[in-house]
Amino acid sequence: MQTSGRYICAYCGQENVIPLDPDGGQKQEYVEDCQTCCRPNVIRVTFSHNADEAQVEAEQENEW
Repeated sequence: MQTSGRYICAYCGQENVIPLDPDGGQKQEYVEDCQTCCRPNVIRVTFSHNADEAQVEAEQENEW
C-alpha cells in the first residue's frame, strides 16, 4: 500500500513529498500548499484497484 507520494509544484517547480490516504477513496482531489513557495496546488490522486500504487498530479489552483 502506497502511503506517500510526490508532486511537482505547478508554480515553482519544486518536488513535494506528501502523505497519501488510500482509505480516502480511489480518486481524491484536494488543495495542498507547496512546501517551498506556499502557493496552492490542486492535487489529484488516483489509487490502483488494490491501492498498492498511486498516481499523483498537481495543477495551479484558479485564483480569482
